[in-house]
Amino acid sequence: MQPEGFAITALGLGKHVVEGNKAYRFSPKYPTLDINTPKDQFKNSQVDFLAVDLNRKDPNLLEGDMAGLTRLDLSDAERHGTLRHCASVYNADNNTIYPGISKPGPRIINFANILKYNYTPLAKTLEVVLDVVKEALGTAVEIEFALDLDRDSQGRCSFYLLQVKPLIGSATDYVVDMDSVEKESIMLYSAKGMGNGLIRNIKDVIYINREVFDKRHTEEMANEIARLNEKMMQQNKPYILIGPGRWGTRDKWIGIPVNWPQISKAKVIVETSFEDFPLDASSGSHFFHNVTSMNVGYFTVQPELETGFINWEMLNDQLLIESTKFFKHIQFEKSLMVRMDGKKRISVITLNDGRE
Repeated sequence: MQPEGFAITALGLGKHVVEGNKAYRFSPKYPTLDINTPKDQFKNSQVDFLAVDLNRKDPNLLEGDMAGLTRLDLSDAERHGTLRHCASVYNADNNTIYPGISKPGPRIINFANILKYNYTPLAKTLEVVLDVVKEALGTAVEIEFALDLDRDSQGRCSFYLLQVKPLIGSATDYVVDMDSVEKESIMLYSAKGMGNGLIRNIKDVIYINREVFDKRHTEEMANEIARLNEKMMQQNKPYILIGPGRWGTRDKWIGIPVNWPQISKAKVIVETSFEDFPLDASSGSHFFHNVTSMNVGYFTVQPELETGFINWEMLNDQLLIESTKFFKHIQFEKSLMVRMDGKKRISVITLNDGRE
């Protein structure tokens, strides 16, 4: 079965998506299919957007990539007339969603008029573009695009292909056979992994201490990781990094807001959910070039959704090298074995049994 892929879309500038803010996910193959319940769509809907601030005639470039930009509320988009094809209305009384914004109530960004009622054939366009560039490059790809909803004289909207990124892995496909893996030797299993091949030279794991995790302090956690990563750089030691939510997000409430230099020595990066801390997986989108070019393993573990798991007891039983306020750095006696099946997206980390 071939994976169909998914799209992440948002109102406004694409920087909103890249930063890991709330955005709408859908399958280009099945655009009318709702992935989440109406209530979950309401809870996870985009609430603001990024736009170019035309009032700023002389932006201060020292402000970085936000120079000349502004973050606005959805009510501004509705006032500008740019929300009508992008939003629906949520009715909490009967837990339903009404397409369009003609009714009163909270707005949900779900692009219903585009995806369900085909105001413009975005889903089909994405399908065709992905198929063409995949055939041209000979590998799966990620694209970035923009859609202008203003129609021309022939009633057509404008689709802009902004960027194409090949999903490059190892030249040779690596196959993971879970039937041959000793279950008691598994430290981590992910059914949503990115990467391909075998890694044998990692003994160190830096992971979140679940007993003290507090989502209010993710910025402090990022600083701790930066200090730990610097020590690993000085010792030239690759390591496995395990943390809650999205790595690299700008929204500190859904993950740890690190940048790439702060975790650059990690050879495997793991995003995981906790019981009271759900995960909207990023699949490494924040560090895409680094992850693909260096073949860094990027694993998603969501025990509540699928069979992925982390053996926390095994981690806690290992030699403790350092304990910070929020993280533990432990070391295994022997190198771990990291197996990544790029086609099936299965990844497993085990104690090294010496058989492969």
